[in-house]
Amino acid sequence: MYIALTLSLIAIANRSTNNMVTTTLAPLTKYVFGFNNFLAGVLEGLIFMATLISTSLINPVLSPSSRRKVFISCNFLISVLLIGFYLSTPLTVWIFTAIAGVAYGLIMPNLVTSASLVENKRLAERLLSLYSTSLSISLIIGPLLESYVLSIFSYKSVFLAFLPFSILSFVLSWLIKFPDAKREIHGMSALRNKGFISSILSITTYNIPFAAFTTFITIYGIDELGLPKNLAYFSYIPFFITSFLTRLFMTIRPFRSLRYPLLISVVITILGIIGVVFSPNLALYLIFMALLGIPHGSVFPISTIIIARATSSEERNAVNSYFLAYNNILFFIVPIVVGALSQFIGLGYAFVALIIPVIITATVFFLKYWNDSVLSR
Repeated sequence: MYIALTLSLIAIANRSTNNMVTTTLAPLTKYVFGFNNFLAGVLEGLIFMATLISTSLINPVLSPSSRRKVFISCNFLISVLLIGFYLSTPLTVWIFTAIAGVAYGLIMPNLVTSASLVENKRLAERLLSLYSTSLSISLIIGPLLESYVLSIFSYKSVFLAFLPFSILSFVLSWLIKFPDAKREIHGMSALRNKGFISSILSITTYNIPFAAFTTFITIYGIDELGLPKNLAYFSYIPFFITSFLTRLFMTIRPFRSLRYPLLISVVITILGIIGVVFSPNLALYLIFMALLGIPHGSVFPISTIIIARATSSEERNAVNSYFLAYNNILFFIVPIVVGALSQFIGLGYAFVALIIPVIITATVFFLKYWNDSVLSR
């Protein structure tokens, strides 16, 4: 109970702040600093590239005791950076963004690894679902707070509003459990692991469109739908509510077989993207945003459960690190590609184009792993 409560609280506090930073940078730089969509996408890509570097090159090779010290220090650093973003200029925002990316790359993998360290596999899967559910709670709380702040203040003020969350993360970071393994496995052995390969294929089916939505959905609401800034950001709320409900259901009733939940998630992703882009009014737009919350809620915990099923405790830190590093590659590349593409065909059609890699990845995954034990117990 103690582990579950601590993990849940730090996940909520940390992810609230992390999501705020990644979703606010693009509108901040566009509407306050005058960046175009391409430059806003490049800046968004920078935070994920920095996260990729620290997640893939630094975190896997640190010993558990060193990772714990770095983890605590990075949680403190985020509080300092939030003040930095509030005081930022068109130049310094690039510096703060890069540093924040490095810090988050040394925080997030250790949280997901901590969630899977219990010996009982069934309990580990339940804790992973609880961790994912806590992430979804944070993604409801964060947008609600940001929508309220934006109705009164500017984008810069949002960073100060989230300072209490980062302080709470720092306090709780001292309580997070790290592996006792004397010799952890990393490098090519982890990259060849079945859990790693299958998890990156499964997460790709959703994170390609989500990477674009994280960066551009607020801009899409303002520029394409004519929404005020607080209402444009509010569209995240129905999305994250259904994500939370999906993850809550998976915590209470964990799936033994992951085949059909993942297949259904892919179908909903495709239908949701089409619905968001071609909705004739705001009500339908919000309904399809809510629909997209279902695969957002399911695919990440499914992917982490796949890793837990296919790895030993010695492998898990490295596989989780490389898994999150891969996600950061997506979040680096996709905003830049979508930002550039939108300059020619508009944001809406750029979103629709993302359906193609979703279908390709899902096809490869199901052909390779449909009958594999990682999907069924």
